Amino acid sequence: MVWDKEATRARLLDAAIKEFSERGFAGARVDQISKLSGVNKERIYFYFGSKAQLFQAALTRQLATALEELPVLGVGPGAVADLAGRYFDIIIGQPYLARLTSWEGLEYGKPVDPDRRALRSAETVAGLCRALPGIGRPVAEELLLTIVTLCHAWISNPNVSAIVTPEISQARRRTSITRTAELLALDALGISEPTEWPA
Repeated sequence: MVWDKEATRARLLDAAIKEFSERGFAGARVDQISKLSGVNKERIYFYFGSKAQLFQAALTRQLATALEELPVLGVGPGAVADLAGRYFDIIIGQPYLARLTSWEGLEYGKPVDPDRRALRSAETVAGLCRALPGIGRPVAEELLLTIVTLCHAWISNPNVSAIVTPEISQARRRTSITRTAELLALDALGISEPTEWPA
């Protein structure tokens, strides 16, 4: 039987993403990842070298699918709201990402794949600057950070949402996030009242 290395690696990553997102870096067990994937534990070390490298690979794969193609489309505060809505949709579709980044921040101690993430963030920040002419890079960086934080919180802090807004639906939460992003964009432009933005 031919050993399909890519399929084996993919199964390991799928299992690792699930295990790390549920239990964190410290709580995750390599034995459980082996069991979930149906792959011998020794193969994990063959492919990834260590538990830490497996965590990095799992998070990197989630980040790649979420952040590689998230351009800022259009101009004006509506473009910022649209970005927030599309990112929220990505996070809902890939809930492991928000959980993995939370565990990364809480216990891993350093960002995974920082250079590529910084590059992707810089590209999105540049897009925000183009959408909101004159706001400057620091303001655009804060806008992006706020959007990411708001979207991740729906998944990574479900107990807070359950207490503060027990009746809120996913659709309503999405609307709230997009509206918040739009208002922050208006504030960044020094506009106190929403106005129609020229196409």
